[in-house]
Amino acid sequence: ACWTLLVCCLLTPGAQGQEFLLRVEPQNPVLPAGGSLLVNCSTDCPSSKKIALETSLSKELVDNGMGWAAFYLSNVTGNSRILCSVYCNGSQIIGSSNITVYRLPERVELAPLPLWQPVGQNFTLRCQVEGGSPRTSLTVVLLRWEEELSRQPAVEEPAEVTATVLASRGHHGAHFSCRTELDMQPQGLGLFVNTSAPRQLRTFVLPVTPPRLVAPRFLEAETSWPVDCTLDGLFPASEAQVYLALGDQMLNATVVNHGDTLTATATAMARADQEGAQEIVCNVTLGGERREARENLTVFSFLGPILNLSEPSAPEGSTVTVSCMAGARVQVTLDGVPAAAPGQPAQLQLNATESDDGRSFFCSATLEVDGEFFHRNSSVQLRVLYGPKIDRATCPQHLKWKDKTRHVLQCQARGNPHPELRCLKEGSSREVPVGIPFFVNVTHNGTYQCQASSSRGRYTLVVVMDIEAGNSHFVLVFLAVLVTLGVVTVVVALMYVFREHKRSGRYHVRQESTSLPLTSMQPTEAMGEEPSTAE
Repeated sequence: ACWTLLVCCLLTPGAQGQEFLLRVEPQNPVLPAGGSLLVNCSTDCPSSKKIALETSLSKELVDNGMGWAAFYLSNVTGNSRILCSVYCNGSQIIGSSNITVYRLPERVELAPLPLWQPVGQNFTLRCQVEGGSPRTSLTVVLLRWEEELSRQPAVEEPAEVTATVLASRGHHGAHFSCRTELDMQPQGLGLFVNTSAPRQLRTFVLPVTPPRLVAPRFLEAETSWPVDCTLDGLFPASEAQVYLALGDQMLNATVVNHGDTLTATATAMARADQEGAQEIVCNVTLGGERREARENLTVFSFLGPILNLSEPSAPEGSTVTVSCMAGARVQVTLDGVPAAAPGQPAQLQLNATESDDGRSFFCSATLEVDGEFFHRNSSVQLRVLYGPKIDRATCPQHLKWKDKTRHVLQCQARGNPHPELRCLKEGSSREVPVGIPFFVNVTHNGTYQCQASSSRGRYTLVVVMDIEAGNSHFVLVFLAVLVTLGVVTVVVALMYVFREHKRSGRYHVRQESTSLPLTSMQPTEAMGEEPSTAE
């Protein structure tokens, strides 16, 4: 503890009119509650007797001497006045000091805030303070974060300080608290601060309009359909809770926020036991308030159409039954012929022929649900098994082609399963291609067996190829003309050389030339010398 030393005393006259003092130290000290204090009482009277200390506090004499005494005061819990007294020359001298005790508040608490506070409405901050003295030095401050909202003195015990605040979006998530300030600075001490635990405020905006719910009017059992629920003007949208349900079945919703808009999307799948009138519900909850939208929905079952063939792959000539059926209350129509009544099957029979191979049968089904018509179709294809055949119209039996020309043997086979077609020359294994171009010569002349075969049998067609040979006499004449022209050319050349020889005397031929060039005779040769060797 610290204190300010002052002197206050009562005076008494001495023997020759001198006045004596009784001092109490420290003078008017300030202590924290429960603190202790050493008090010293002293006087300048030489004839003083024993000094006494009068107080209601717990005291203990520490030491004394001529004209002084020291006392230890402990557990000082409240303001108190202490008196020191002594007799001097038969008169009592009294000295006093006032002890001031300061106490920090025992409880500083901000009352709980609303769990959710609507934006635009007032709420009250309440700070409750118990204990704390001296009250004249105690102040209560209400805060948002570190911003002062209100500052008021603590008057009553316990004290409650309030402030009214208008909630806004900016208050969402803010921390509010209250603080006490015990100002003991004028007494030479400090400013003692005590702050409550903070409380967080959550503000919200929930529009009065219900959500927009987009859902189907009809839903087939065991099928799925998307459901959307949207609410605008929501704050904070990220903290809203969404509940989507089909009847008693909760839907797994995916929630997306864009600003103040919330959209929940789910996939609704109805069970067979939910057939009939149902309801889709969307609840959006925020701040303890709820907005709800509902839409009626009819769950129905639509079985079929189921289209069957008695024999999907039927041999030619066999009887095939085609049937189409669907669930109760469903009207079926098979190849344009309706069933006798809703819920009844439709049938037809036929003798399978080659022309029925690949034939398609169609069945349509219609169901009425609460004035709405639903349609479904189904189709099936019949496969008729029949033996191989060759179309005579596309496969000529007598062909007349010229030698060394290109042609295509246009023959086609049909059947189910599809047959293999081969054309072989009679008496040999020679095969001609079918359907692709090939080069014809005289060796192709003859009769061919064109046979189509499959697991259903064989079919044979005879094709005769008559190959006309080319004109060979004309070719021989042409070759003779060419030979004759060559001989005449050689003769004319020899005659020309002979004539030149007569004109110039002698000549020789260059062996390496094929055009037989002539050379003139050398002067030595003209003089009768032997001719040189031909070059």
